[in-house]
Amino acid sequence: MKTTIPGYRRKEIIWSLIFVTPPVLGFLIFGLAPLLTSFGLSFMTWDMLTPSKIVGFDNFHYMFNDEKFYKSLYNTFFLLLGIPLGMIFSMILAIMMNRKLSGISIFRTIYYIPVISPIIAVSLLWQWMLNYDYGLVNEFIWKVFGTQGPNWLGDPNWVKPSFIIMGLWGGVGGTMVLYLAGLQGISSTYYEAAEVDGASRWHQFRHITLPLLSPIHFYVVVMGIIGTFQSFSQMYILAADGGPEYSGATIVYYIFQEAFKYFNMGYASSVA
Repeated sequence: MKTTIPGYRRKEIIWSLIFVTPPVLGFLIFGLAPLLTSFGLSFMTWDMLTPSKIVGFDNFHYMFNDEKFYKSLYNTFFLLLGIPLGMIFSMILAIMMNRKLSGISIFRTIYYIPVISPIIAVSLLWQWMLNYDYGLVNEFIWKVFGTQGPNWLGDPNWVKPSFIIMGLWGGVGGTMVLYLAGLQGISSTYYEAAEVDGASRWHQFRHITLPLLSPIHFYVVVMGIIGTFQSFSQMYILAADGGPEYSGATIVYYIFQEAFKYFNMGYASSVA
């Protein structure tokens, strides 16, 4: 039995296809096509100037025997430690900002400003602040504790903690806003019932606030992992050529270096 689509339904289908087409084309052109191209290049050697040549699994063999690959991978995983730290500080700030006080919106804005600041400008600012000889951080340590601060960007043991500190400063404001929205979405009746039952503030936080913020926790962790594995700009500015003993290179920096400094496009595609 042949069915006909009503005119208004036909218009809805046409308009839905019109709105869906741009993001689908964008994904195909800028997402799927580069992905498939990169997959093909991973089995080749190509310097963008001469014709590519198929080398099979040679790129992968070299990758698994390259010390820099493992170092950059370790550095990237190390930076993941900043995610739980950021969640803790952001939640504390959100609880502090979730108060009905005059001028509280000003403080919320101040904490959020680093999130919208240009990453290059912020990196240059922190490069000055973390300078071993005249940086603001070491000057503060000297004035307060009477001792010389660490060589933040020159010591392999302190480069990654420097990135984590910088990431906390620049990222807690955005996460704070998410937690603040979550806190304001929790009904006060839960806390009122808990007070009637004699629950302390700690028990209210542990058994009411934390569980009801679970969707926020999950979102922050997922986006934090994605953001960490995409880290590049800070490392490019603060850790010249990967930093001392390649301690400041992330996996994306390693890919960038192999692709656009040494022009090993095939090998960079293998790592990607």
